[in-house]
Amino acid sequence: MKYLSEFRSPEIVHALLGEIKSVAKGEWNIMEVCGGQTHSLVKNGILNMLPATVRMIHGPGCPVCVTPVNLIDKAVHLATEKEVILCSFGDMIRVPGSGMSLLEAKARGADVRILYSPLEAVKIARENPDREVVFFAVGFETTAPANALSVIHAQREGLKNYALLASHVLVPPAIEAVLNDPLSHINGILGAGHVCAIMGMEEYYPLVDQYKVPIVITGFEPVDLLEGILMTVKQLEAGEAKLENQYARIVKTEGNLKAREIISEVFEVADRQWRGIGVIPRSGYSLKEKYALYDVEKKFIINIPTEQENPECIAGEIMKGIKKPVQCQHFGKKCKPSSPLGAPMVSSEGACAAYYHYTSYLEKTVAT
Repeated sequence: MKYLSEFRSPEIVHALLGEIKSVAKGEWNIMEVCGGQTHSLVKNGILNMLPATVRMIHGPGCPVCVTPVNLIDKAVHLATEKEVILCSFGDMIRVPGSGMSLLEAKARGADVRILYSPLEAVKIARENPDREVVFFAVGFETTAPANALSVIHAQREGLKNYALLASHVLVPPAIEAVLNDPLSHINGILGAGHVCAIMGMEEYYPLVDQYKVPIVITGFEPVDLLEGILMTVKQLEAGEAKLENQYARIVKTEGNLKAREIISEVFEVADRQWRGIGVIPRSGYSLKEKYALYDVEKKFIINIPTEQENPECIAGEIMKGIKKPVQCQHFGKKCKPSSPLGAPMVSSEGACAAYYHYTSYLEKTVAT
């Protein structure tokens, strides 16, 4: 396949759906890890077209959604009290903290800027030598190379007024945490293709071996997703548990070696707090000691207490696949994109946002 339209072909989609229906004899719960995959499943109506025995469970693969309240509060504190130029991707600025969001801080006069690349933040630091510039580095392994590269560029240019507030999280430990949850009943997993494009596939073999669940690395278009689901169902029906690569046109076994080299130069693996889930050991990146000058946590004294999650928000249960967004009593009522209780309602990869915006699916779900 050469063209995007082929990955959205109705003929191929219906052929794959027919094959899934003919193969699926048992009842299977398949988790798509990535929030981008969730949005594609909901937006394209795939959830309604699958046989009732194949249930898609939405996973924790939304980095904005799992960024803890404490880090949001730190970002707001830096912007309002330390008066730094706080730079961020657009998704982050509307995520609620314990007090206000970055968008509210901006409305009150804080210098909060939405960027498309951390390298833009380095440029801002270069152009404003008398101001501290902080980039809120959020993301899975996919965004880590660019964030690491921004630190390398800042060091090469001798900039001392640039730093990262790091909130990098890693996919394999999150999958393991979900599989270990006693309330989780996952039979198979669709892996996040863009993450594996960076990191490769090696980290997933131990998960398959230990938990005896099929993992199929999958893309994001309708045909990608249905091929990934079909490959997973075939394994489940055959009683197999293997690692397979549906997204072979992008994902190589070793990943992107240059990107991995840049990540390992700047970051090291550390424990990380996940919003709604808790601390997952060795599930994130922090800056190495030799780059301490560019680490906000070491550059500034920030005494922000750890605040509790909003008790009305069930984001943790949604991101672990225990509940669907429509099972939240506040969904579409007290919790909307304009007034979110939690991050999954405002992130472009959040499951709640997907369900809220694509009402044709939502109406059918509520009706059942």
